[in-house]
Amino acid sequence: MANTKSAEKAARQAEKHRARNVALRSRMRTAVRKVNDAIEKGNPEEARAIYRAAMPMIDTLVNKRIVHRNKADRHKSRLAARIKALGGNGSSASGA
Repeated sequence: MANTKSAEKAARQAEKHRARNVALRSRMRTAVRKVNDAIEKGNPEEARAIYRAAMPMIDTLVNKRIVHRNKADRHKSRLAARIKALGGNGSSASGA
């Protein structure tokens, strides 16, 4: 339990920040999952479109320091490689 007013306020803020961070991380995981689902369906155009929509979201979490840069780059790289392997013309699959 917080002993001072400033510590109480910091605890309240930490709760709010944690809730926001959890929601944003969840949104990122959902975006990655949607790309993976599109890849599983075997539709490179749909996968590429969803991938392009997911990239700014992942990059935003890196800028907010919610997700480490290396983890985000790893997700982006693996998704791009899977989309490229899926076929199609292969252009714009590497959104990094």
